[in-house]
Amino acid sequence: MPDTAEFSSLPLPAALLDNLASLEFTTMTPVQAAALPVVLEGRDVIARGRTGSGKTAAFGLGVLTRLRLEWFAPQALVLCPTRELADQVAAELRRLGRSLPNLKVLELCGGTSIGRQIHSLTHGAHVLVGTPGRVEALLRKGSLSPDALSMLVLDEADRMLDMGFEEVLEAIMSWLPVPRQTLLFSATWPEDVQALAQAGLVNPAMVQAGDDETPPAIEEHFHLVERGGLLDGVTCLLSHYRPAQCLVFCETKRETQETAEALRAAGWDTVALHGDLEQRERDEALLLFSQHSARIMVATDVAARGLDIPDLALVISMRIARDLDVHVHRIGRTGRAGQAGRAVTLFTSKEGHQLQALASYLDRELMDSPLPAPGHEGPSPAPMVTLAIDGGKKQKLRPGDIVGALTRDGGLAADDLGRISVQPTSSYVAVARDKADQALNQLKNGRLKGRQFRARRLRIR
Repeated sequence: MPDTAEFSSLPLPAALLDNLASLEFTTMTPVQAAALPVVLEGRDVIARGRTGSGKTAAFGLGVLTRLRLEWFAPQALVLCPTRELADQVAAELRRLGRSLPNLKVLELCGGTSIGRQIHSLTHGAHVLVGTPGRVEALLRKGSLSPDALSMLVLDEADRMLDMGFEEVLEAIMSWLPVPRQTLLFSATWPEDVQALAQAGLVNPAMVQAGDDETPPAIEEHFHLVERGGLLDGVTCLLSHYRPAQCLVFCETKRETQETAEALRAAGWDTVALHGDLEQRERDEALLLFSQHSARIMVATDVAARGLDIPDLALVISMRIARDLDVHVHRIGRTGRAGQAGRAVTLFTSKEGHQLQALASYLDRELMDSPLPAPGHEGPSPAPMVTLAIDGGKKQKLRPGDIVGALTRDGGLAADDLGRISVQPTSSYVAVARDKADQALNQLKNGRLKGRQFRARRLRIR
């Protein structure tokens, strides 16, 4: 099928096609054009494509097409390496399937009460999206019945294996019924992924997409800095480029936390993301960054895996990644959807050999250059402030209720509001910084759904 094929050429249910049209999804990406027809045939599929190639829709539409919505039992399982990616996949499945009546997508990830998830499973769901450890635990406890599961998706299989989930994945696959349809998506094709595919898939169709696509417009730079000068290098780059948002990669959790604290002390609105944080702290950091209430996120590679931040102008690596394939994933965070991006890597003389190894790995010459001159202006605050409301879906709140309260009753303009996230027991709204006090006063003293809710600023910490 040609890369310019349209979704309307596929045998998708009318409800899904109508919803795709409403989302202005018309032309498929190369990985979608290559994978979806085979997925819809019911075959096992191995799809290789770089991050940001549209793979969620490539497997998601296949999953949604096969569901028997009148049968309220888990029929498809999507496994992801991290909770953050699982959150994104679940949200995208709900968006793609919003025209399907009573569709229920349930997330099963660590960091959330397993008791609450067991309770949710008793009420049924059509699609499960989760991390390997939590899904395996629920299967082992007998709390998750696999009997109706006819479809398994392994999303970012290479990352799951890198994180040590090989035995867990094998255990999960042994629990699931056969025959089933299994879809494996991976950006790379190392031996361990090949072994997993051989063990878990039957006569799979091989799909390779992305190599002949126009590469992202990423401007890449390498700067040699003195030992102990990595943090100064980061602040210099932030001062020079003044990005709307920037992702800074560190090698260790300790370095991540220390760098975030130092940037915050220097006046940059910065959040940290690493494995030593409590889940609530991780969730708040992601929320602040996604709602443009923080300009800088400092993260480890594992914590940032799967993040899809639109319009991310700058990615900084404080060191050359020890795993050279990780370098490719880092710079792939910018230059998404055909937009221009910039990736900058700092390194010391001790890591000079790593630059040569990376050049050999990428099969191109890499040259270091002096750091650019720092800008004359100091840090500027993030443009938005996130307000938290102690009420959510369980209190029947919807985004429209919050918009109405702030624009109709609170006197704010629609342009003063950013992203709104309504969760089970809490809601979050991004508000222009100069209107934050006005909005908070309205939320505290006004009414939503005829009642008052507590509200507060979600602060960077």
